[in-house]
Amino acid sequence: MSVISFHLARADNGVIGSDGKLPWHLPADLKRFKAQTMGKPMVMGRKTFESFPGPLPGRRHIVLTRDRAWHAEGAEVAHSPEEAVAIADAPQVAVIGGAEVFALFAGLVDRVELTEVHVAAEGDAVVPPFVPAEWRETAREDHESEAGRPAYSFVTLERMR
Repeated sequence: MSVISFHLARADNGVIGSDGKLPWHLPADLKRFKAQTMGKPMVMGRKTFESFPGPLPGRRHIVLTRDRAWHAEGAEVAHSPEEAVAIADAPQVAVIGGAEVFALFAGLVDRVELTEVHVAAEGDAVVPPFVPAEWRETAREDHESEAGRPAYSFVTLERMR
């Protein structure tokens, strides 16, 4: 059975995206994302995949879509969360978004690697807060605002079973 983890940056007001892009630029978050997902199969929605300039090196891209005719170079296609995990066939599966995909995997996820971005961002993609009764915070690393970038915190949450 695979360990399923979410990897996302979320503003204090729940926003994760605006017009298919991140509403902030945090190089440390991008570096952490790369380190955490390298070598792992990543599950994402079609819009998330299409927001990349191309497939990210060193990772498999499993795209969850309702469109049975959709395909793209560098993408493996799945039509349900269960099918995506079966295609991944790996000890660890990284779910990277967007909001609809996070909602579909909500009951399956074991761990959340969250960057809390301390802003009230404008955007059209929102992920609700993780319910404290279901999650235990196991790590937190706070970072101050600098160079015009917002303050942020790297947080790891583990599901309480």
